[in-house]
Amino acid sequence: MQLSERPDRVVRHEPSCCAGCERGLAGAPEAGVIRRQVTEIPPVQAEVTEHQMIGRRCGCGTVTWGEAPDGVIAPVQYGPRAAALGAYLWHGQFLSRDRARAAMADLFGCAPSPGALAAMTRKIAGLTGPALAVILKALLAAEVAHFDETGFRVAGKLAWVHSASSGKYVLVTVHARRGMDAAEVLPSFAGIACHDAWAPYDCYQDVAGDALCCAHLLRELTAVTETGTADDVIWARQAIDALLELKNAADAARAAGHAAIDAEILDKHGRWFRDAAAAGIVLNAGRRSPLHKKRHALATRMAGRADDYLRFAADLRVPFDNNEAEQVIRMSKLRIKVSGCMRSVHGAEAFCAIRSYLATASRHGIGWLDALTRAAEGNPWIPETG
Repeated sequence: MQLSERPDRVVRHEPSCCAGCERGLAGAPEAGVIRRQVTEIPPVQAEVTEHQMIGRRCGCGTVTWGEAPDGVIAPVQYGPRAAALGAYLWHGQFLSRDRARAAMADLFGCAPSPGALAAMTRKIAGLTGPALAVILKALLAAEVAHFDETGFRVAGKLAWVHSASSGKYVLVTVHARRGMDAAEVLPSFAGIACHDAWAPYDCYQDVAGDALCCAHLLRELTAVTETGTADDVIWARQAIDALLELKNAADAARAAGHAAIDAEILDKHGRWFRDAAAAGIVLNAGRRSPLHKKRHALATRMAGRADDYLRFAADLRVPFDNNEAEQVIRMSKLRIKVSGCMRSVHGAEAFCAIRSYLATASRHGIGWLDALTRAAEGNPWIPETG
């Protein structure tokens, strides 16, 4: 921590008498100041505001009533900031619903019922719709985007969460099936799609190209070096070295502001990679055991999709790995780890909408609580595009 130049409150502590001769120090010249600061959070208590709509009877007999402020529609309700805090603790900080309620009770003296907290969160999720529409539009226009998916327990059944992200934009969706069509991005996406080697990603013909995650591939190749024969270790190690050399060259080219890496380096290490894949195919062609079959399938995939694995080296807009998508999807896994299962499809959809909204807001430098409060007020933060 550092001393603040503008503390909210200053308390001066004067000495009562001289530490040497014990004389009084009233009116003595000031010799200096030792500053010590304490950062503290004052007690916060929920405030109840009663709105009374007064009725006045005119001489003509008509009774006219005062109008309630915008958003005040029920006899008793929570305000937008209270609703935003509940959604922030539940879906922003991944507390369980009961723990989010307990935290609000301890911190602010109000504990919404489980149903009230769920209703507030669904309402906020619905109000993020305009922001999500802008996010979708931005992703469809992106040159490079990252995609991933993971299992997600909803109402006791296995569903799937899909993520699409690019730069400052993140979209998370949930669907009963693993296919990506429901996420609405890939069917119309025309840029370069970064993903793992899951086969259904190859069904989308409009993309400008696929970029396979080399971090996944390195893990597979490392497993070969740990379980394979001496010959297997050679080809797997050669492929690893080729990938890392190309990664270093790509990183250096970006740092230097170059548009591409040296063509000779690309050709040399690209050839080493392809030669390694060819050797792996030959060495495991017999497929005598499950491990042989697995290594043969890996080498065959490397050979057939070498351009997709090496796209990061041929096009510096493309990253080496798909870690961005994995970081986005990890939030969904954490939600399930905390809660075990989403109780309803509507609850899962609300969670994904809020995660999309918050992740995008964060990448634009907008605080989560601020973004949620604005949505709860009916004026959601909407990212700028263009």
